[in-house]
Amino acid sequence: MKKLFKNYVATFSGLSREVWWLSLITLINRAGTMVIPFLSLYLTQSLGFTLSDVGLIMVFFGLGSVAGSRLGGYLTDRIGYFKVMQWSLFLTGVLFVLLQFVKTLNGFCASIFFLMMVADTFRPAMFVALSSYSKPENKTRSVTLIRLAINLGFSAGPAVGGLIITTLGYQGLFWVDGITCALATLLLINVLNPKKARVLDEIKVENPVSVYQDKPYWIFLVAMALFGIVFLQYFSTIPLYYKEVHHLSEFEIGLLLGANGFIIFLLEMPLVKWLEDSKQTKITLMFIGGILVTLSFIVLNMTGWVGILLVGMFFMTIGEMIMFPFSNAYAMKRAKKGNQGQYMSWYAISFSIAHVFGHFSGMHLVEKIGFDNTWYIISGLSLLSGIFLLILKAQTKRRKMAAKKVLQFDK
Repeated sequence: MKKLFKNYVATFSGLSREVWWLSLITLINRAGTMVIPFLSLYLTQSLGFTLSDVGLIMVFFGLGSVAGSRLGGYLTDRIGYFKVMQWSLFLTGVLFVLLQFVKTLNGFCASIFFLMMVADTFRPAMFVALSSYSKPENKTRSVTLIRLAINLGFSAGPAVGGLIITTLGYQGLFWVDGITCALATLLLINVLNPKKARVLDEIKVENPVSVYQDKPYWIFLVAMALFGIVFLQYFSTIPLYYKEVHHLSEFEIGLLLGANGFIIFLLEMPLVKWLEDSKQTKITLMFIGGILVTLSFIVLNMTGWVGILLVGMFFMTIGEMIMFPFSNAYAMKRAKKGNQGQYMSWYAISFSIAHVFGHFSGMHLVEKIGFDNTWYIISGLSLLSGIFLLILKAQTKRRKMAAKKVLQFDK
């Protein structure tokens, strides 16, 4: 056990102090975003919206995310990641508190669009900051540490959120979201001020390649958008499935979603370190992760036993642990060719686009054809994402072989 613990701790070694601070800020911020997993329940049960209404709201949620990610990348390349992260956190906290007072469908659509536009300027800025604070050989593990912070927050958030709903009602969630954003802002200002933070990998490209000319990167983005549509069902239709089909309470739903974050917190860093040592390509590992997430939906239709929810969550958790760190690392490596803010904003946008289509299509499908048929369609989209990754792998292999032949010819 001592050796096992020592090896576990060793997987965290070599990461910079700034990456640890950024992870703590992310943890505080993420722990407060407990409204999001319960948003579909809040809209249907507290405000009386239909599933189609919820789907429409989620479209504006995604559109705001697209606008915010693009704006965040633009601002990051021009004013720097620190200012973007600072103002995004502060204003997001204010907007979360105000959101509880919106009761109409049109008002909620407009409010959630503006909230997500402000909140998601943070993502490309955070990715660029993470890349700057990490040595090249530590970038995948740095991404993993950020994800551990996200999932530790997500582990505690829904569980506490479910408890807050049962005691204080849904309004309590909005106040907690706002307060945690404010705390994260104060910590950011004090520990990651440019005068104090160390930059370990500052990349300045004299003639940056435009992301619009990088065809392999666009194949990658399509695969991520499709995967995002699949993955986001765990934040919209899956909680409804737990509630309506298996009759779980909000607290039980929070515990089940929280178990996902807790498992990731315990196992993701060792798993990523082991996979890095396996010498498999990032594209291959992403493909494996996608297949596991596909299985997480297929098993739900195999039996009505409530325990299958744990099995599905296990497949999804392992797949997520593989997919996200290596897709993040692939995007950051590719971003070295051009403007980092531009590249990372499009990576974020691929998931924002998934928000536009994922929630609405999932809700609409559930309403029209039921949960079981919806899971089959979602599984098909996941497999399609895997096909795009295989195309990317084949194209990357061809480009490497062509480059090798040119090098041999020059010699």
